[in-house]
Amino acid sequence: RPKSGTSSVFDNVFGLVPLATRFTHGIANTVRYICGRPIRAFGVVVGMTALSIGLAWALMPKAEYLPEGNRNLVLGILLPPPGYNLDEIKRIGEQIEEDIRPYWEKDPNHPKVGDPDGPTATNFFYVASGQQVFMGVRVKEPERIREMIPVMQGALQKIPGMIAIVLQSGLFSRGIGEGRSIDVAFSGPDLEKLVGLASRAFFQLMGLMPGAQIRPVPSLDLGNPEIQILPDRVRMADMNLSASDLGKTVDALLDGTKATEYFDQGERLDLVIKGIESYPWESHAVERIPIRTPSGNIVTLGALAEVVITNGPQQVNHLERERTISVRVVPPIEIPLEQAMEMIDEQVLSPMKAGGMLSLPYRAQLSGTADDLVVTRNAVKWNLILAAIITYLLIASLFESFFYAFIIMISVPLAAGGGFLGLWLVSTFIAYQTLDVLTMLGFIILIGIVVNNAILIVHQALHYIREEGMLPVDAMQQSVRVRVRPIFMSTLTSVSGMLPLVIFTGPGSEIYRGIGSVVVGGLTLSTLFTLFLVPALFTLMTGLKGVVKGGDAFEGTAGEKPGGNPALKAFQKEHE
Repeated sequence: RPKSGTSSVFDNVFGLVPLATRFTHGIANTVRYICGRPIRAFGVVVGMTALSIGLAWALMPKAEYLPEGNRNLVLGILLPPPGYNLDEIKRIGEQIEEDIRPYWEKDPNHPKVGDPDGPTATNFFYVASGQQVFMGVRVKEPERIREMIPVMQGALQKIPGMIAIVLQSGLFSRGIGEGRSIDVAFSGPDLEKLVGLASRAFFQLMGLMPGAQIRPVPSLDLGNPEIQILPDRVRMADMNLSASDLGKTVDALLDGTKATEYFDQGERLDLVIKGIESYPWESHAVERIPIRTPSGNIVTLGALAEVVITNGPQQVNHLERERTISVRVVPPIEIPLEQAMEMIDEQVLSPMKAGGMLSLPYRAQLSGTADDLVVTRNAVKWNLILAAIITYLLIASLFESFFYAFIIMISVPLAAGGGFLGLWLVSTFIAYQTLDVLTMLGFIILIGIVVNNAILIVHQALHYIREEGMLPVDAMQQSVRVRVRPIFMSTLTSVSGMLPLVIFTGPGSEIYRGIGSVVVGGLTLSTLFTLFLVPALFTLMTGLKGVVKGGDAFEGTAGEKPGGNPALKAFQKEHE
């Protein structure tokens, strides 16, 4: 003990050093008690490992793809019924603008009577593109952007006969309304049946997930007027004309078709072939379009194909070269993406398959962000296994033993249970946190961190065995006594440094909060368990080796030199 006055006052007044000493001796004596009998050591190994694995199994949440963040933008999407003209869409925009106007006209510094509750809007836009309308709003206080979601929903719900979607734009969104979305894609040859399947799924999902944002892609109706050209292949063969040539010719005359590209001083220009604008073809006159054949003859389109005026979808999407109609689902924030996928598969798609509604050549699959989640989760899983293998091989090479590397790696499942426990505690008591892809990376980080404590204990125990001739039980007791302080010091500094990532909430905190909670929880629980489980497994495994070699490696007392115990002799010789 140092003789300085400061140290004496510190010890006598606060009593921290004697308390730490008693704590260290208490842990070391507990380790000695556990390791003194094989049955106790075996019970501790099995019990702690089962407890950690059980925690991981019970507390493992459903997976999410990427955190949404708190981007200062709320988007609204309107899908009008077919036949709406630009004047009607403009009128709808003016009505929505009047509902949102009070939010950008209010002055937060000088509130007036009649000002609406909520944040002050700084930007609002309204854009119509074809039969789809989208709009967006930003606010002065970014942390309050989510308060604009119900405001936008209220404005859009006043528009009758439309499908309205309102959602906050995510940090990792690739397009409008394509954040954490699931595309239920129905593919097959007949559009009418695809529309029926998608419509059934659409209404089932509305009842299955209240609060979810659901919309069809591209639409659930076939009411848009269209002209279908059905080639007569016999007549076309007589004229030495292919269906591809016929399509390009009609496209060029009616709308223009791209022939090639031209580069002018680094700028790419499209060269388009178009028909003479003085001949505006009406829908009833399409079959009279003149077509020049390779033989030089000119015939009308009606002589080569049947022209049918009918109704159809505004847009036809294809997935793997098949016609596809999708239902895009953005689940509520409290439903993880993996759970939503299971709900869709079990309660929507499976009954369709069982009832014969969904059978070949028609099929359904989950795509979009859901597909990205499956791919990324598999990649993280294999990266986790690879990290564990690399860590094991590295420890084995440093200790020159696969035996001790296995004992050290037992701390990894302890960290898994602690990681899920930390994630559950944060999600329950601090802020909702999902098991997203970034959070999964925390478990890979844990593999390289939690083995450090076990390495210290095993390395020190081997030193006592090789240099001082101690038995495994005594060596492990003394190793824990010596190493428990640096273990707790390093753990407390690491945990304290990462706690701000966990406990402080705010805009964007969910991006790093998951990793912090996993690392803090895994490191804390693994440290507590490692102090008892690693010594128990070490003495148990060395004891079994001693029994195999003809002795009892659990016999002996601290400081006993190798004597008449043949198992201990073999153990000492192996580690010289």
